[in-house]
Amino acid sequence: MYLFDTDTISNLLTKRPSPGLVRRLAGIAPRHQFTSAITVGELTYGAFRSARPDYFLHKLDQLVWPNVTILAFDEAAARVYGSLRAELERGGIPISEPDLRIASIALVHQLTVITGNIRHFSRISSLRVENWLR
Repeated sequence: MYLFDTDTISNLLTKRPSPGLVRRLAGIAPRHQFTSAITVGELTYGAFRSARPDYFLHKLDQLVWPNVTILAFDEAAARVYGSLRAELERGGIPISEPDLRIASIALVHQLTVITGNIRHFSRISSLRVENWLR
């Protein structure tokens, strides 16, 4: 089961999405496709910053959100987040706040994160990460 990061979903909204990504998605049952509320926030923010916010918000509402399960940053994820953040800080391994929250959600639900940002997510040794954008 898979949790799609912001860059993966935004790739699907481009004029020419990654053929590898499209091919992989076609082989995954919808019940195994997830994203996070953090990604919803990042993509909504991106839409509002664009020159065509209504266009992108409509695409998200019509094409993306109905086809994935959106997972919340809940108490269980917050507890994992707190532990991970402390561990990474002790090790001097920085990771962005949104990525750390997304990783926490993935760990709680035992999901593989699908992202083009392997470098950041791979800093969390217990997290499964794959890049389908290549």
